[in-house]
Amino acid sequence: MAEEPFTEIEVRIGPQPPARLDKALARDVPEGQGLSRSRVVKLIEEGAVTRGAEVLDNVRQKVAEGDVLSLRISQPVEVETRAQDIALDIIWEDDELIVLNKPAGMVVHPAPGSPDQTLVNALLHHCGDSLSGIGGEKRPGIVHRIDKETSGLLVVAKTDRAHQGLAAQFERHSVMRRYLALVHGVPDAADPRLRGLRGVSFEVGNILKVTSQLARSKTDRQKQAVVWSNGRHAVTRARVLESFGTPPALALLECWLETGRTHQIRVHLAHAGHGLVGDPVYGGRRKLSDRAVGPEGVAACAGFSRQALHAATLGFVHPVSGEQLDFSAPLPADMEELLSSLRHSHENTSK
Repeated sequence: MAEEPFTEIEVRIGPQPPARLDKALARDVPEGQGLSRSRVVKLIEEGAVTRGAEVLDNVRQKVAEGDVLSLRISQPVEVETRAQDIALDIIWEDDELIVLNKPAGMVVHPAPGSPDQTLVNALLHHCGDSLSGIGGEKRPGIVHRIDKETSGLLVVAKTDRAHQGLAAQFERHSVMRRYLALVHGVPDAADPRLRGLRGVSFEVGNILKVTSQLARSKTDRQKQAVVWSNGRHAVTRARVLESFGTPPALALLECWLETGRTHQIRVHLAHAGHGLVGDPVYGGRRKLSDRAVGPEGVAACAGFSRQALHAATLGFVHPVSGEQLDFSAPLPADMEELLSSLRHSHENTSK
C-alpha cells in the first residue's frame, strides 16, 4: 500500500516560548503554512510532531528557545459530504476566500435534518480543487452562519490561514454586519412600554439597543431565550428606516450586531416586543389591522412564509492581503415585493 502523501516542515522555537507546546508551535509556525492552533493540536495528538527522535504528543510538553521541531502534515483528505451542483450567487472570490449571497431556504451546513442541498454541498462542487484544506480536511471553512430562512451575505474561507484570520476577526467583533428586518411595531424611545424593560435602552438618534445573555430555551431546545445568567453575552442595535401604517404598525429596521449569537436579532427584537414579520418561532405572526395597513398589506404579511430578515452588508479585512473589503446585497425579491405591497397599501389607505 502506498504511503499517505505528506509535507514535512521544520519550526524553530523563538525567544521566550509559551509554556505549552501547542501554544509555542502555533506562535512560531511560519505564517505561510496557515496552520491554526486547533490544527496544531491535532498534529501533536496524532504524533506528527517530533524533536529529533523524540515524538512530542502531549500539548502540555515544554519546549525551549532554539528547539527545532519537525511537523509531518498529511495532505488534506476528502470529506464525506457530497459535492452538489447547486447555483450560487458569488459576490467575490479569490484563492483564499469566497463571499456569496445566500438565498432564503438554504441551510449552511449539513445536519441530521438537512444532509444535503446545503451551502457546503454547493461550495464543495463550486470550489473543487481550489480548497487547500481546513483543519486537515478538504472543505470550506464556515466562520459564521445565517439561519436557513434568512437571506444575505456570508464569507467562507478556502484555506486554513484565511479561516484562522477571519475567525479572529469575528472573535474580536471587528466584522461589520448589517441586516434589514421588517418588524411588528415601531421602536421608539418615547414608548412607555419599553421604559424599564430589562435589557432595552435607546442611544442618541433613537437607536434601539438590546443587551442580554442568550441561551437555549428550557422549554424548547430548538429556540434561544433571553437570560440574565449562565448564557452568552449578546448586544443588538437597530434604527428605523421606514414605517408603515396609520397609525404605524410595522417598521423596516437596520440592525447591527456587536456579537453574533444564534438567532440573536430574532430573539432580541421579540424580547423588545418587535418580532420579525413572518417569524414562526419567535412570535412574528401577529394579526394586523386592515385599518392600519389596509387589506393588501395584511394579505402580504400573512402570505410571507419566512422571517423578514436579510444580511445586507458585510465588511472585514482580507485575512491575507490586509485589504478592507465591503460588500452589499440587495433585498431578495420576496422582501422587495412585501415592502412594495405595504407602500402601495399605505398610499391607498391614506387617500
